[in-house]
This record gives sequence, structure tokens and C-alpha cells, in this order.
Amino acid sequence: MTSADEVREAAAELVAAFGRGDLEAYFGCFAEDATFLFHTTGRLLTSTAEYRREWARWVAEDGFRVLDCATDDTAVQVLGDTAVLTHRVRTTVSTTAGTAVLHERETIVFSRDGDRWLAVHEHLSPAPNT
Repeated sequence: MTSADEVREAAAELVAAFGRGDLEAYFGCFAEDATFLFHTTGRLLTSTAEYRREWARWVAEDGFRVLDCATDDTAVQVLGDTAVLTHRVRTTVSTTAGTAVLHERETIVFSRDGDRWLAVHEHLSPAPNT
């Protein structure tokens, strides 16, 4: 298996856990010091623990829940022990306002940690209307 295949596998694990709402498995795909930049959050989240707190706030304030997540148009660049993955993301969420389908683009930077690839940065932005 190539490094690019391993990164694709790590991303698939991350997306699958996110899509089924398995927060322990999802957050386990990230390094503790990972950073997160979301268009829905007004600041850079500087650790997985901070992201967990933000997630808990979304749940408490908005009843946030992920119902499904699918990706396509995936590209991977491997640069030694670092890799950059980009893809399009379609996420179905539920909040107190109802159900919504979000169309976004995402970049995830992975770093090799022993025999696995951990996400160290995630950047999410709205997908342009196409």
C-alpha cells in the first residue's frame, strides 16, 4: 500500500466516524495539538480538546447532530511524513432549526505518527455553487 493509499484510508476512517457520530473514534483521528479552521467558527481552534469543547457547545446550544457525511473529488499529496488531502464534503446535520445538507470543501493535513497517519490540521470552507 502506498503512503497516498494510507492517507486515503485514514481520511475514510475519519469521515466514517464523523458521519456516524462516533466522537471518540472521530477525535481519535486527530493529534492532540491539531488545529481547526472552520468557516462557521470565528476563530482558529488550537487543539483537539478545544474542538471537543466547541462541539459540546454546538450540541448544548443548537442540538447539533451529524446524520450523514460523504465525500468525493479527493486528492492526496504526500510530502515525506506529511500529506495534504483535499475533498468535497456533503454533510447532513440536524439542529433545533431542522435538518440541513451542507456542501463544503475541506483540506486535512496529515502527519505520520509511527505506523498511522493522524490529522494535524483541518480547514473547512463552503463549496462554491456549481
